[in-house]
Amino acid sequence: MNTKVQTKIIHEGDYMAEIQVELTYTSHDWSPYLSLAEAQKLDQLRLALRQNDIKTASGLARIYHLTPVVVA
Repeated sequence: MNTKVQTKIIHEGDYMAEIQVELTYTSHDWSPYLSLAEAQKLDQLRLALRQNDIKTASGLARIYHLTPVVVA
């Protein structure tokens, strides 16, 4: 069983987050997969962004505010 850290991008509303998650690689057909703790970390980040709880979200990931660009 091998593990690899990968950056995931999460987009919720006007925010985008870069979060590091650990993927587990095995010989199983479902490989690679997230552990329960890693999946819960992603869920916690999504919920914090939906609720505009930037303090909690920034403790889990790097947060960006997205601004629409108007082209005339």
